[in-house]
Amino acid sequence: MAKDYYQILGIERGANPDEVKKAFRKLAHKYHPDKKDGDETKFKEVSEAYSILSDEKKRAEYDAYGRVFSDGSGGGPQWGGQGGAGFEGFDFQDMGFDFGDIFGEVFGGGRGRTARGRDISIDIEISFRESVFGTNRRVLLTKMSLCDTCRGTGGKPGTETVTCTLCNGSGRIHESKRSLFGAFSSVQPCGKCRGSGKVPKEKCPTCSGQGTYRKQEEVEIVVPSGIENGEMIRLSGVGEAIPGGVAGDLYVKIHVKPDPHTRKDGPNLLMNLSVKLSDAILGKRYTLSTLDGDLAVTIPPGVTHGELLRVKGKGVPIASGKRGDLLIKVHITLPKELSKEAKRLVEELRKEGL
Repeated sequence: MAKDYYQILGIERGANPDEVKKAFRKLAHKYHPDKKDGDETKFKEVSEAYSILSDEKKRAEYDAYGRVFSDGSGGGPQWGGQGGAGFEGFDFQDMGFDFGDIFGEVFGGGRGRTARGRDISIDIEISFRESVFGTNRRVLLTKMSLCDTCRGTGGKPGTETVTCTLCNGSGRIHESKRSLFGAFSSVQPCGKCRGSGKVPKEKCPTCSGQGTYRKQEEVEIVVPSGIENGEMIRLSGVGEAIPGGVAGDLYVKIHVKPDPHTRKDGPNLLMNLSVKLSDAILGKRYTLSTLDGDLAVTIPPGVTHGELLRVKGKGVPIASGKRGDLLIKVHITLPKELSKEAKRLVEELRKEGL
C-alpha cells in the first residue's frame, strides 16, 4: 500500500510549501534519533515525506499517481541499512533539511553558517622578563584584507547594483556530485554575488571587484604577564578577511628566551645565591640583580645549604594586582684551599664544637 505522505506530516493536501516545511521541522525535531525520546523509524518517514512534498515536480507526480517517477527509483528515497540501499536521489539541501539546524537546536548551538576567512599563525620571541611582566608587540603582517575603497562590496563607490547573471538573483548555486553513496545535490552560495543575488554595475578600481586585496597591516599583540614558553595567543578577527563573511583569527606562538639566573616556579620566581661559609655562619647583607633591579637581601646567621629565603611580592604578577614571591636558594660555597692561618682558625672552631 502506498504511503500517505500528507498523513505522515499531518497536513492537508492543499498545504502550501511553508506549511509543509513547518510540519516537517516540527516532526523532525520530535523524532530525531539523537533526542532522548527520538524515533529513528518515524524520523526517516517524515524525512522521506518531506523530500517528496517539498519538490514541486515530485509532489505533482505523487498527487496524480500515488508514486514518484522522477527520482530514478520508482519510489521514495531509500535510507541505508542492512539491505544495502544507499542515499541516491535523496537531496538534503533541496528538501530544505539543514542538519545544522537540527543538531544546533538539539544541542544548544546556533543556526546557520557564515563564510570565514583563513586563520594566520606567527611566532614571536620575547625575553624572560617580558614573559613575567607582559609586554606589547607590534608586528607587520601581509594578508588578505577588506578593500579600503569599497569596504568589501567589490563595487565602485556610488555605483548601482544589478541582478547576478550566474544565479539569476537567487544567491544560490546547485551543485551535484556523485560518491560511493550515490548522487548528492547541495546548494552553495553563489561565488559571483556572494549569496546576495546582486552585483555592482561597476567594479571597484582598487580591488578589481574582489572586495579584498593583499596588503601590509600593523597589528598590536598584547602579551599577558606570566605567559609560558610555547603558549598561544589568539586574536579573533585578525586573520584573513573574506567579503560577506567574518575574518579568520591570528594565532601567535610565544617563545621565551631563558634567563641565566632566574626561572619561574608557578607564581614565584626562583634564584640561586652563592654564600661564603663565614657569611652563612655570621650572616651578611647581599645585593642581588633581580628583574625588579638591584635588591638588598639579608642572609641570616646560621643559614643552611639549600635553604630558601622568601622575599614577598617580588614574583610573577597574578590576579588583583598582587604578585607571587621571590625565592632565593642558598648555596654555601666551601674553599678548596686554606691558608695556614685559616686552618688554625678552623681548628679553633672544631674545638668549640662547630
